Amino acid sequence: MITLCSSAFCGEIGDGPVKSDKEAVTEPDKSKTDPAYQGDMEAQYRRGLLYHFGKGVTRDYKEAAKWYLKAAEQGHAEAQCNMGVLYHNGLGVPRDYKEAAKWYFKSAEQGFALAQCNIGLLYDNGEGFPRNYKEAAKWYLKAAEQGHAGAQCNLGALYALGQGTLQDDAEAYFWLNIAASQNSKYAESRNSSAARLTPAKREEVQARCKKWMEDFERRKTANSK
Repeated sequence: MITLCSSAFCGEIGDGPVKSDKEAVTEPDKSKTDPAYQGDMEAQYRRGLLYHFGKGVTRDYKEAAKWYLKAAEQGHAEAQCNMGVLYHNGLGVPRDYKEAAKWYFKSAEQGFALAQCNIGLLYDNGEGFPRNYKEAAKWYLKAAEQGHAGAQCNLGALYALGQGTLQDDAEAYFWLNIAASQNSKYAESRNSSAARLTPAKREEVQARCKKWMEDFERRKTANSK
C-alpha cells in the first residue's frame, strides 16, 4: 500500500535538522535584552521552536505562532513554513487553509523544500483549493528534486496511481526508492511499487536511483562550499 506523507513542521523529526536546532533546545532568555525582543528574526524563529516543542517552557502553540509570525513577517523561510503548518492544522491559530497556503507560498518562493511539499499536500487533498493532482505533482517535484523524502514519496504515489501524471510504475518506484533510501518509513510503499516491475526493470530503475543520489550529493557538496 502506498500512503502519503503528511504536512510537517520545520524541525520535526524525519525532516532533517534545521540550522538552529542545537540552539533551540536551550531555555529561552526571558530578559528584554534577548535578541528576539530586539527584532532578530532568527532568534524569534528559535523562540517559536521552543514554545512549539516545549523546550525549557510549557508547550504553547499560540505563543509559538506569535514568535514565528514576527520572524515570518521579516522573510524567515522556516518560520513562514511553520506558520503555514500551524494554520494547516489549527494549532495555536484557527484552522485556515488559505492562510496556510499564503505562508507556504512565501516560504516556497525562497526555495524551501518543506513548504513546497506542503503546497503539494494542499492541492493533493483539496484543502484551500479545488483538488488538483497536476499542481500537487508540480510542487512535490520541486521539493523532491531538493531531496525532500516526503515529497519524493508523495510524487511516487501520484505516479503509481496515475493522478496528475501518466501512470508509470517505473517512475513511481524511482521516487519511492529514493525516499526509502533516506527514511525507512517509506520502505513499505517502495516495496509495493517494486512488486509491479519485472526484475530487469527494477535493476534499471535502481541504477537510475544510484546515479540520481550520487549527482544529488555532488550538488549538495558544491553548494555547501
